[in-house]
This record gives sequence, C-alpha cells and structure tokens, in this order.
Amino acid sequence: MLYSKIEGEGKPLLILHGFLGMSDNWKTIGVQLSTEGYQVHLLDLRNHGRSFQSEEFSYALMAQDVFDYCKEHNLEKVSVIGHSMGGKTAMLFATTYPEMIDKLIVADIGPKFYPQHHQTILAGLNAVDFEKKPSRADVEATLEEYITDFGTRQFLMKSLFWQEPGQLAFRFNLSVFNKKLDEIGVALPEAAVYDKPTLFIRGGNSDYIKDGDFDAIKKHFPLAAFETIPNAGHWLHAENPKLFHQLAKDFLDK
Repeated sequence: MLYSKIEGEGKPLLILHGFLGMSDNWKTIGVQLSTEGYQVHLLDLRNHGRSFQSEEFSYALMAQDVFDYCKEHNLEKVSVIGHSMGGKTAMLFATTYPEMIDKLIVADIGPKFYPQHHQTILAGLNAVDFEKKPSRADVEATLEEYITDFGTRQFLMKSLFWQEPGQLAFRFNLSVFNKKLDEIGVALPEAAVYDKPTLFIRGGNSDYIKDGDFDAIKKHFPLAAFETIPNAGHWLHAENPKLFHQLAKDFLDK
C-alpha cells in the first residue's frame, strides 16, 4: 500500500507528485487545502518517498496503486491533482476509473509521449558514492558537478535521508529508474478518454505543454480548460504557490 500523509476533513483530494519527488513537495498547498473543506491525501508513489520499492514500474501500475489506495481507504469518489509524472498517472487513473473522479487537475504535463530528458540528472545521482559515507554537503557538491540549477538540486536533496547513523541514501529507487527511465515518457493510451471537466495548469516558462498541444489534449480530455502561471517553470506549484492554490481551489470549488 502507498504511504500517505492525510490532512484535514472534507471532500477527498489526492495529490500525486512528480518523478524523483515525494509527498513533502506538496505539503504547503496540501495543508492549505486541508483547511478549506478538503481531506488531502499526499501520496508517495511506488519507488518514491516512503512507499514500497518494486522492480516493476509503469503508469499502469501506478494508476492501479492509486485505485488500491482508494479502496483501502474507502474513498469512492475523489478529486486528484497530479504534477508531471503524477499528472500522467492521474490522467490514466481518470480515464480508467472515470466514475471515481470528482475533479481532475493536471499540472504541467500532457498526455503525449515525452523523449528522455532526465539523463543528466540521473548521471548526477549515480555519481554519488554512498559507500564513501558522504555528508549532505558532499552529496550536494557531487550533484552540482552535473546539475547547475540550484532549485533542481534542492528538489533532489529533499529525498536524501539518514538510512542509519552516518549513512545517507536516497529514498527513491534509483536502480530501477536507471533501467526503466523510458517509462516516464510513455504516452497515454490512444483510446483513453475522460469526458468531464479537467483543468490543465502549465508554467509560462515551461515547454511541457505548448499551445500546439491543446488540440491533442482535447482528444483525450474534450472538456479541458487551460491556465498558465506566468514566469514559472515546471515546478510551478513551488515557484508560485499562491496562484497555483487559487487556480486549483477555484476549479475544485465549482
């Protein structure tokens, strides 16, 4: 069963993080929504955070994990916010189990195929030699050799933890990601359709959802609406949490 943090009381709302992330990435927005009429379930997807690790990794399995989580917690109808990998998981979950969805929000990802673009990040992660028992500063110094963007490094460092005294490790399952990286870019199945209102929120500085993608998105989500957070990149919820929260809440409350 997936690990989760549950905040508040009210309508069930699941939040699904992106690749190499974890539930903590959404704590600020999740806690805020938990005070506004929602019971927020911040999930760690398989091979991430405190959830179980598996040699198997795909969107079909992650969508099934979310379904199993809902059944375990007796959640018959839920709203879902999914970011990046979590957004594509949310799309597949909604198209597979539309009767379980109240509201669907997808953050900065489309249903299309995305070519591999995490190779440099994985190279940096693989360069960390935990057998040498590095400090947190040592790990960050290694990552900096590969990953110039400070925000990306800080995002990755959130998954660093003390496995035991003196021994750091990453919470995510790096060895499986090395083998299964192509799974992250897989497109939504051609026949997958969800015909209820869906909100796509993109970052104005991100190229994950381009204007030219709108028609293709509407083939899968015919009632899709689009919002853009200006001057924000792929981590739009972290770069402008106030506007993201407002857009999400306005849609959820409709």
